[in-house]
Amino acid sequence: MLETISALAMPMVAVLVGLIMMIGKKDYFAAFTRGAMEGLKTAVRLLPTLCALLTAISLLNASGAVEMIAGWLAPAAGAIGVPQELLPLLLTRPFSGSASTAAFTDLLSRVGPDSFAGLCASVIFGSSDTVVYVITVYCSSVGIRRTRWAFPCACAVMLFCIFFSCFLCRIWFA
Repeated sequence: MLETISALAMPMVAVLVGLIMMIGKKDYFAAFTRGAMEGLKTAVRLLPTLCALLTAISLLNASGAVEMIAGWLAPAAGAIGVPQELLPLLLTRPFSGSASTAAFTDLLSRVGPDSFAGLCASVIFGSSDTVVYVITVYCSSVGIRRTRWAFPCACAVMLFCIFFSCFLCRIWFA
C-alpha cells in the first residue's frame, strides 16, 4: 500500500499542478515558460565559469600538485592536530565535489572508516561544502564580479570546521 502511494505521489503532484495551471485565472504556463527560459539563460552564462573551474581542478589532480602541496603542509597539519591523511581531501573539498569524493573514498580505503583520520574525514565531508564552487556559481549567476568578503569568510568558516571536526572526533572517538 505504501509503495503504491509513493509511486503515485509525483504523478499526482504533476497532474495537480497541471490542473491548477489550466483552471487558474492567471497565465501560469506563460510564467512557467518565462522562468524556464530565464533558467536556461542563467545556465548558459554559467557554463564558461564551470568549465574553467572543472578544467583547473582536473589539471591539479592529474598533475600531482594536490599530493605535492599535501606533502608540504603535512608537518604544519600534524602540529595543529589535523591528520596528514586528510590533506588531499581538505585541498580538493573547497573546489570540487567529485574530486573530494574521490579523495574521501581513497582515504577510507587506505586508512579505514574506523580510524581517527577516517572519522575526521567523514565528519568534514558530511558537514562541509565546495566553497569556491558555490561562491563562483552563486555570484556569477546574479552578475556579481567582486565577491568582497564572501570568499575569505567562507574559507575562515571552513578552516574552523576542519579544526572543530578533528577536535570533536578526538573527544568522542579517541
